[in-house]
Amino acid sequence: MKPKDYNEKLEKMTLEELNEEIDDLKTQLLRLRFQQVTTYMENPVQLRLLKRDIARVKTVINRKSKEA
Repeated sequence: MKPKDYNEKLEKMTLEELNEEIDDLKTQLLRLRFQQVTTYMENPVQLRLLKRDIARVKTVINRKSKEA
């Protein structure tokens, strides 16, 4: 998903949904880190993209919590 589309999707989500999203992303990141250590990764760029997605979600959470 493109960052612009992903940002729009995040803006429409509630704080609870954003927290669930960040938990899912962190779980994916953990799995990819294990995969990187134990076996060959086909696309190591996925780690960087996942970290950026986590940062996007945290930014939206921070923005929404300040508004409330």
